[in-house]
Amino acid sequence: QVQLVESGGKLVQTGDSLRLSCVASARTSSRYSMAWFRQAPGKEREGVSCITNTGGITNYADSVKGRFTISRDNAKNTVYLQMNSLKPEDTAVYYCAGAAKAVNYCPVGNVKWYDYWGQGTQVTVSS
Repeated sequence: QVQLVESGGKLVQTGDSLRLSCVASARTSSRYSMAWFRQAPGKEREGVSCITNTGGITNYADSVKGRFTISRDNAKNTVYLQMNSLKPEDTAVYYCAGAAKAVNYCPVGNVKWYDYWGQGTQVTVSS
């Protein structure tokens, strides 16, 4: 069982930057595809970005392309989400997810594809 713990969420202003981190409990997580999802009040959980185990492939939701960057440091069992030019519509609880699948692929919006989930970290962007 892999545990994922997110951190870095906080209240920021429009245009600010923020970096989220997700630490995995198992070294084997370096073989997992990882992703960030978010869920705003009253809305469904949506995919934000994902990255394959080697970091060779990354995918982004259209709403964050050019503003967010996903990366990983397998030596630290950590995945990051660098968020720039934040907007009020980015306000949500951000979740880290992992998929124990040995494939060179990651679907950015498929909730069911991911096996492990963190508890989430709140990001609030004020206007």
